[in-house]
Amino acid sequence: MPKKTMGLGRGLDVLLPDLNDTTEGIREIDLGLIDPNPDQPRRAFSEESIAALAQSVREQGILQPVLVTAAGDRFRLVAGERRWRAAREAGLETIPCIVREMTLPQQMEAALIENIQREDLNPVETAAGLRSLMDAFGYTQEEASRRVGMSRPAVANFLRLLGLPEPVLDLLREGKLSAGHARVLAGLSDTALQISLAEETVREGYNVRQLETIAARRREAKPTRKHRPDLPVELKQLETNLRERFGVRATVTGNTLRGKVVLQYTSPDELEAIWDAAERLRKN
Repeated sequence: MPKKTMGLGRGLDVLLPDLNDTTEGIREIDLGLIDPNPDQPRRAFSEESIAALAQSVREQGILQPVLVTAAGDRFRLVAGERRWRAAREAGLETIPCIVREMTLPQQMEAALIENIQREDLNPVETAAGLRSLMDAFGYTQEEASRRVGMSRPAVANFLRLLGLPEPVLDLLREGKLSAGHARVLAGLSDTALQISLAEETVREGYNVRQLETIAARRREAKPTRKHRPDLPVELKQLETNLRERFGVRATVTGNTLRGKVVLQYTSPDELEAIWDAAERLRKN
């Protein structure tokens, strides 16, 4: 294996200032003694990319050690899960490791930092990782930004993405939309418009600037919602019953003599829920 190893990446030196570019302190540890990190922010690992990395490992060895922490008589991965997976696929028995005592916050921060610096995460994974870190340790956006070496506005922009509807998040996870596209969509208040514009963006290949222009135009063209007269008590109860029965947004307009009932769905799952509820009603 080549002797020279690189550091673990920009950002980790904030958490572990004694890490450097030398081989000092690196240990070869049996792969079977290392467990993956349950708090790993990255959820999707491409089999193709792992296979390609495994081939590189066969030819050149592991050029960069993984970071682990002791867990009883075993070790827990903190950073470097792709290398660990590739080493196993390549048939290695051991892997070079830097072993450090680390608190749970430090482990979560280090895993998030390495993935962000390597650009290994999709925007949804980055946002979810930041949210988990903040929820677990009570960090504010300002504190989280300092811990992971990211600007506070960048943290805020990532967290806003978590409010997008699931169909849009799926397109982000699949790489069909960029974080820039998602930020534009997050600025819209209408869920149905967010989904339709996301799908249109993928279909038409809009860049972020084009999407901004189209989103502004659609937002301006959307008619202002008129004030809805107060409903009679029994119709308000009907709205509640419909929402609970069908699991989607239900709107009743009119009065007890004449009116309209509207069920709105914003995803295939919600449409299927309406269909299933209607089928149950038909059979009863």
